[in-house]
Order: sequence, then C-alpha cells, then structure tokens
Amino acid sequence: MANSENGSGPAGITPIVAAVILGAAVVYGSSLVSKSVNGAAERLEGMRVAMTEMKDAMGSAAPTRQAAAPQRRRGPDPEKVYTLNTKGAPVRGAENAKIMIVEFSDFQCPFCSRVSPTLDQIIDEYGDKVQIAFKHLPLAFHQKAPAAHAASVAADRQGKFWEMHDKIFANQKEMSPEKYVEWAGELGLDVEKFKKDLASAEVKKQIEADKQEAAKLGVTGTPSFFVNGRFMSGAQPFTAFKAAIERELNRRS
Repeated sequence: MANSENGSGPAGITPIVAAVILGAAVVYGSSLVSKSVNGAAERLEGMRVAMTEMKDAMGSAAPTRQAAAPQRRRGPDPEKVYTLNTKGAPVRGAENAKIMIVEFSDFQCPFCSRVSPTLDQIIDEYGDKVQIAFKHLPLAFHQKAPAAHAASVAADRQGKFWEMHDKIFANQKEMSPEKYVEWAGELGLDVEKFKKDLASAEVKKQIEADKQEAAKLGVTGTPSFFVNGRFMSGAQPFTAFKAAIERELNRRS
C-alpha cells in the first residue's frame, strides 16, 4: 500500500527516474547506431579510395606494357639491302641496267596478275635503266599454281617464258595442264619437248630453289619485289615503283 500511495513503480523506481533511465538508454542506443553507420560509411569510403588507386595504377601500367611489347615485322626489312640470286631466272630489260627489280610471283595469285601491267609500264617508262627478273613462289593454298609455274619454266627452255607468263595471267580462270599444252602449241613451241620438260625433275628443282630463297629472305606473300635489293610488298601502283626507282637512281648518280 505504501508503494502505491507514494506513486513509485516496481522496485521503488519512481516514474521520473524511469523516464530519465529510458531517455539515457535511447541516447546511448542512438549513439551506437550513429557510430555503426559512420563506421560503415568510413569503411565504404576506404574501399572506394583503394579501388580508385588500383584502377589508376593499372591504367598507368597498361601503356608501359604496350610500349614494351616488341612489334613483329612481317616479311623482309624494307630498310635493308638484300642480295638475290638471279642466275637462270627469266629477265627482261637492259642487261646492264642500273635498276634490278626482282619479283616473287604466283601465277594463280590475282594480285600478281593485277601488277603485271604496272611492270610493263615500268619498262616503257625507264627503258634500259631497268631490268626485271621473275622468281617462282607458288603458294601452298593455290593448288593450280605449281603446274602453271612448271609450264612457264618449260616454255622458258624454248625461249618463250614471257609469252607463256602473259598467256597464263591473261587466262587465270582457265588454268589447267591441258591449257598449258594448248598454249604451247599456239606459241609455236615444240609441244612434245614442252610436255617432257613439264614433268621433269629439273623444272621442279628450279621452282623449289626459288621457293627456298624466298623463305630464307622472309618472303611469305605474293607479289613481293626487291628494287636493287630493297623490299617492296604487294601489288603497288606505278607511283610507288617510280618513287623507289628514283631513289635508287639518285643513290647511283
């Protein structure tokens, strides 16, 4: 009865004291929540800063790795002067020309056919200043090329290489052993001798020697050219050949 009369709660705690205790608990709890939230925010901010620094580090390292990576050059070095073996190769132009252009070609290659008129233009433009030598490079994925190259060598043995050369390039869609024999007749060759040479081991050996020389030089595609030993790749326009020829003429002047 005394507790009830005095207005005190359980265990003698008055309402005022209870209110004070409750208020303190709320404040303390709020402080804990605030510290927890602030701590989480700080941790998140720390993670963000760390990720940003990592990203910046990776970004700055990438150009270094790229710059350090060596650039692989395909084919011969165009700044180097190479020595080529033209002994036995079919040539056209003046014998003592100041400019020797050596061509590695594939009779089934459309780009080789396309550059042929450009080579004619070079001869017309420079006359006795230029000589052009032909080297055989039938590519592995051109199945009709080996027989065509054999036909040109067989024709060369009767002094008609360039005539057969032009005939094959003018009729690339008709390339076949039967056509080569037909064209040999049209060119006035001894057809029986032509057919014999066509299948001879010596003819194949000559073509293989050119292929081996190309491999040694690093030539992998056709057409490929060497202008006084300096490499030029592809079916370049006349202007590109003209620039290369003029440079060589200036070096010799």
